[in-house]
This record gives sequence, C-alpha cells and structure tokens, in this order.
Amino acid sequence: MAAKEEEVTLLGVVGSPFLHRVQIALKLKGIEYKYLEDDLNNKSDLLLKYNPVYKMIPVLVHNEKPISESLVIVEYIDDTWKHNPILPSDPYQRALARFWAKFIDDKCVAPAWKSAFIVDEKEKEKAAEELFEALQFLENELKGKFFAGDEIGFVDIAAVLIPIVQEVAGLQLFTSERFPKLFQWSQDFHNHPLVNPVLPPRDQLFAYFKARAQSFAAKRKN
Repeated sequence: MAAKEEEVTLLGVVGSPFLHRVQIALKLKGIEYKYLEDDLNNKSDLLLKYNPVYKMIPVLVHNEKPISESLVIVEYIDDTWKHNPILPSDPYQRALARFWAKFIDDKCVAPAWKSAFIVDEKEKEKAAEELFEALQFLENELKGKFFAGDEIGFVDIAAVLIPIVQEVAGLQLFTSERFPKLFQWSQDFHNHPLVNPVLPPRDQLFAYFKARAQSFAAKRKN
C-alpha cells in the first residue's frame, strides 16, 4: 500500500480510456490518490506545468514527480509498488506484454476510433478492415481468461479501450461468433470487481468521445 506520507495525484478527464488504464492499475495495487478533473478544451495550468510536451491527460504526479503517457504510467506504478504485479517477472514474458500493449496502441486504437467516428464511408470501411485484422491477432494470442492468465495484467489494461469504443459507438467488434475468446474476455474484464467500479456510465464515456471526435474533425478541416 502507498505510505501515508506519499502524495499521489492523477490528472484526467472522465471517459478517457487512457485515464481508466491508470485508474485500473492504481485500483489493482490498492493505491490511494487524489483525482483532479481537467478540461481538454481549456487546459489547466497544472496540466501544462506537468505535461508541457504533449499537454494531454493522464498525468500521474507522485511526490511532485510527473509521469505522462498511460502505459508509461502503468509501468511506473508497477515498478514503484511491487505487490500485486501487473507485468510478468520473466524478462521474455515482460517483453511480450510490452509488444502486445504497443500493438494495441498502434494497430487497434486508431482504426477503432476511425470506425466509430469518421464520417467518410470509405475511410470507415478501411479502418474497420484494419481493426478486424488486428483483433484476429489478439484473438489468437488470448490463451486464458485474461491475457495474463487467470489474473488481469498489462495487456488487459492496455486493451480496455477497445470494448469501451464498442460500448460508446454501438459497434459489434466482439461478437461471440467472430471473436469468441475476445467476446468472453471483454465480459470478464468489464465485470471484474476491480475494473467495473472504475469505468464511468455510458453517458460520460459518450460525452468524452463526442468531444474528442469534434476536435478531431475540426483539425481535419484546417
């Protein structure tokens, strides 16, 4: 558990799957923290101070030391608080977990976003094809209840974004017919007693994604 003298603050925006990655990791470790809600359309001085490079959430501040980028933060949490490990102890298995987490960010996040929110039908169709190809790799990689086996691990936390997009956009990404293992994983993961309380209601998720989609669309017009 975090020592009482330690200060742990998390800057975020409710509905962001990147924020919820960090919250799940903190929950798994049993770390108490102070949460500060930010506004990406009117970014706080604190966010600009602690993440001047990307100016994005989430940012974890541990004893006045800021760490940004969700998966970097999750690794920091795991390295700092050793109990209830998130990454495997074996170097090869750790490398594999990092590989699949990066695969999710590189091959799943962008096409999932486009599949949900891009208006152009050709772009949407292309993104869906890319996403389904990536999901097939994940389907083949999933050997147990979770990617880490019987307990939630690094890859599971990284993959939280995909079923969140499905929930918000009403997409049928994880059908039991097409991806039976991923479909069951998504049910088990979101219903896990440590994960479910972290995830906000659908309306809050939708509000976040709608705002990000509008921002993305505005940038494309410029």
